[in-house]
Amino acid sequence: MANSRDPAKKEAKILLMGLDNSGKTSIMLSLQQNTNLLTFCKLSPTKGVSIENLETDDYLMNVWDFGGQEKYRIEYLNHFKKYSSKVDKILYIIDVQDIKRYGLALEYLEKIIVQLYKINLKPELSIYVHKYDPGIKNKIGFEDIDEKIYSQLIPKIKELTEEFSSQIFKSSIYTTFERELIT
Repeated sequence: MANSRDPAKKEAKILLMGLDNSGKTSIMLSLQQNTNLLTFCKLSPTKGVSIENLETDDYLMNVWDFGGQEKYRIEYLNHFKKYSSKVDKILYIIDVQDIKRYGLALEYLEKIIVQLYKINLKPELSIYVHKYDPGIKNKIGFEDIDEKIYSQLIPKIKELTEEFSSQIFKSSIYTTFERELIT
């Protein structure tokens, strides 16, 4: 991003949140239009919070990538007001391939929603059911992934986010972060 701010551009603070290994940093790289797939292979877990400034034709975006390890999640929830000050949008990422942790991912989303209520914030929410990669339904163990998404994730996400302006997407970094609107 350029050092001088263009007053004609809208500013937005965006938080990328979710469990560890859900794909938050990959999404950040995609937002930066990084198309080098080798970069995605060499990622290491985010420690704490990584902040990037991104610029589009219309926006100056301040994107906060929150490490998803448990010790960091506890910190964020304990000091949520500090991290969420002036937030415009939260991108919450769920690893669709980590079926065993759907419950934990939904629990963390619920805790974030509770914190938003406590401080009377209602940013726009985008929930990404991420790593919905091409051909996933052909992989062993994922033949019924759509049924799991629509029975285990979507109803609970809708329930948690019903009072927010929200959207749910299936996404993949393949083809440079492809996403499909679910609802």
